[in-house]
Amino acid sequence: MFRFKSHQQHKTLDIITLFHKPTLASSTKALNVLQRASTAIKEGSATTSSGSPLRTSEFELNVTEEPPTPDQLSLIMDYMTSSPLASGGIGVGKPGDLVSGATDRPDAMKKLKENADSFIRPVVVDWNNGKAVLGTNESAILKLLSDETS
Repeated sequence: MFRFKSHQQHKTLDIITLFHKPTLASSTKALNVLQRASTAIKEGSATTSSGSPLRTSEFELNVTEEPPTPDQLSLIMDYMTSSPLASGGIGVGKPGDLVSGATDRPDAMKKLKENADSFIRPVVVDWNNGKAVLGTNESAILKLLSDETS
C-alpha cells in the first residue's frame, strides 16, 4: 500500500538552457548538438558521434525564445568570464557578444531592458555548473557538456 523512499537520493538533473532563435541557422545547429548529446548520454554513450567526451549524467534541456532576465544576464556574463571554459578562451564573451552594441555590463543591462531583441542568440547555459558559451561554436557546446570542466 505505502511505498517507502529508498535510501538513495535522486539527484535532480542539471538544467541546460538554450536561448534560441529558430530563424537562425546557428541556433538550430546548437539545438541539434544539444539534442544529439542528450540522446547519447541517455543511451549511455560517453562520447558524441564525432568522439567528443560527454558528461555521464543526464541533463534537462530547456529551450527558450525569451531573452534572459536581468539576473540571468548577469549570471551568464559571470559564467562566461569565470568558468573553467573561460580559461581556455572557449566560454569567454564580452557584453557586446551577448547584447548588441553593449560596451560593458551596465550598458548590456540597459540595452536589454530597453530592447529584449538586442540579446544575441544562441547562448547555451549550464546553470548548475556555472558555465555558459556562445551557441555558435559546436566545440564550445560539447566542452560545456563534458565532465572535464565541471
